Order: sequence, then C-alpha cells, then structure tokens
Amino acid sequence: MYFADYHIHTQCSPDSRTPLTEQAEQAVRMGLNELCVTDHFDLIDVDGNRVYDLDCQPILDQFEQAQAVFDGRLRLRLGLELGGAAADPNCARRVLDKIPLDFVIGSIHNLSLAAGGADLCRMDYSTRDVCYAALDDYFKSMAGLVQAAGCCDVLGHVIYPLRYMNKMADGPVTLERYWDQLRDILTAAADSGMGIELNTYCGRTLEEWIPVLELYRDCGGEIITVGSDAHTPSGIGQGFTRAHELLKAAGFRYQAVYQKRRPQFKKL
Repeated sequence: MYFADYHIHTQCSPDSRTPLTEQAEQAVRMGLNELCVTDHFDLIDVDGNRVYDLDCQPILDQFEQAQAVFDGRLRLRLGLELGGAAADPNCARRVLDKIPLDFVIGSIHNLSLAAGGADLCRMDYSTRDVCYAALDDYFKSMAGLVQAAGCCDVLGHVIYPLRYMNKMADGPVTLERYWDQLRDILTAAADSGMGIELNTYCGRTLEEWIPVLELYRDCGGEIITVGSDAHTPSGIGQGFTRAHELLKAAGFRYQAVYQKRRPQFKKL
C-alpha cells in the first residue's frame, strides 16, 4: 500500500513551529512513501485583512535542506495551501508563479471580504443561525474558487467549518441543506480536472467524509489526495489506513500524488 501525506504544515506556517525535517522524520517512522509540505498562504489573514505577497525564500530553503537529508528515504514534494484565492485570483496566480510548486491546495479559512473576512476557526458558533450563515458564505466562496482557473489542484477540507461548530441541543449542524449546491461545485471541479482531498484532521475526521466521497464520485470525480493536516509530528499519517478503506468503499481505485502540478496515480 502506498501512503502519501499531502497536507502538512511546518514552521513556515504561522500556526506551526515544527521544522520540515522533524515532520519528515516522523513520516519515515510511520512508513510513509511520500510527503508533500503545504504551508499556509492566505489572501485574507486572521483579522480579516487582505494579504498581497508571500516571502517564499524560507519555504524554499527549508525544502532544499530536507531534500538533502531525506534523499533515498522519503519522496518529498513542495506544495502550498492557498487560502482565499477567490478573493483575488490574479494575486493568487502571481504568488504561485514565484515558486516551483508540485501541488496547491485551495482552501477557505475565512468568511468572504464582503461578509467581513472573519477567521472561521475563531468565530462564535453558539447559535444555529450563525453556523448556517457561515456555511452559506463558505460554499459561495468555494463555488468561486472552482472558477478561479489555475489557483489550485484540489479543493481542501470541504467539510472544514464543521470542525468548529458546536453541537446544538436539537442535533448537530449538517451539510444536508447544501447538498445540491455541493453537487454543483463538485461536478464543476471534476469537469475542470480539479480534485478534492480527504483530510483526516490527524485522524479525527474519517467517517464524516463518507457522503462527500460518495457524492464526489457520483459527480465524476476521480482525483483525490489524502492529507493529515498535521502541524506537529504526532499527526503525520494519522487515520490513513481507514482513509484508504473509505476511498475504496466509495469506488475509488487510485489516490493522486503530484509533480510539477500534474497528478500521478497510485493504486489504493
């Protein structure tokens, strides 16, 4: 079985202090074949302000060092998690052109600028109305991201906001009311050659992906990566055996890995 973790963060992300060499060492211990580092660059910051450029030199220096250390032990790929590209696709593409990337995750971590730009992980989800208002905006942004040609290779953690939404007394917040909208988004992604990721959230979200995987497959989707979203070594590769089982059950035969932003396929 081929294990490739295609969503991890390092000290080059604002929310991690872990060097890539430590993440890669854990990947070796976990028996992974491939590791793609996908540090953050968000066009909307945690305070809802626009960001226009990325200092890519620390990312490149760290990657070059790790390649030398792990040559022959672990296949390393250079990626980026690009947040909020729909806010300014031209700016996003300019940043991507600065770096020789293998892979780009397109994620949404904030409300749209029109909705105030709040960081989704910092919001108060104490009422159902707030939750659904955030999800309304989230999926509107995702539809825009699919139309932003060249800004990403896969849609990142489609179910992301549910991580932070509290369970309500009358039942949890679900994506049921967004199913038709999500079908349109995933169909458009599949038709354009864009994939999605199964994000295990370090092994914490697995079964929650079943309906999304089935829907994406029903929409003609074939390109899918697996990522842990690990910010520390303990999360690397967590939940991957079960993730592969879920992919097979949903009808997928291959997982995608990337080189120079072109997908390659490894049998599950």
